[in-house]
Amino acid sequence: MNKIVALIKRDPIRVAALEYVFELGLPQCYIAAGFVRNLVWDSLHHFKSATPLNDVDVIYFDPDESDPYAYLKYEAQLKGCMPQLNWQVRNQATMHERNGDQPYQSSVDAMRYWPEKETAVAVRQTGLNQYELVAVFGIGSLVRGCITHNPKRSRTIFETRVHSKGWLVRWPCLKIAP
Repeated sequence: MNKIVALIKRDPIRVAALEYVFELGLPQCYIAAGFVRNLVWDSLHHFKSATPLNDVDVIYFDPDESDPYAYLKYEAQLKGCMPQLNWQVRNQATMHERNGDQPYQSSVDAMRYWPEKETAVAVRQTGLNQYELVAVFGIGSLVRGCITHNPKRSRTIFETRVHSKGWLVRWPCLKIAP
């Protein structure tokens, strides 16, 4: 995990994004999914520069949040700080409703339901130049360049995402795990 944090620390855009998200002060708040995953895949492919971020997935967990549109305020704040990024902020305390799951218990628990195991990785700033990385399914398959179906989601959803996102085209050394 330290190697992944080191990769993040070398990316000024990711460091700035983490700082702005940290300043929001949201509970159990992380930047997840492609923010971390794509950087690891870029490193495995020895890319000289990071793949541009098509979106920045910010997750947090606040079961007491009463405003169902609070995420729009957070997205606007972040957009004001870094307008070049496509911010997507979601309270994981309510996402189970959209996904048809039992209520999630935390941000980390919510990631257990994401379609690919390698996507269920997130990072947050915990202090000045201090970061915490969480990987629900570990980082082994991520650093080996695998894309692994999470059986909590349909195989069709998994295959559609792999194809529509063009992962095997962008990162040709990746492998679909059996």
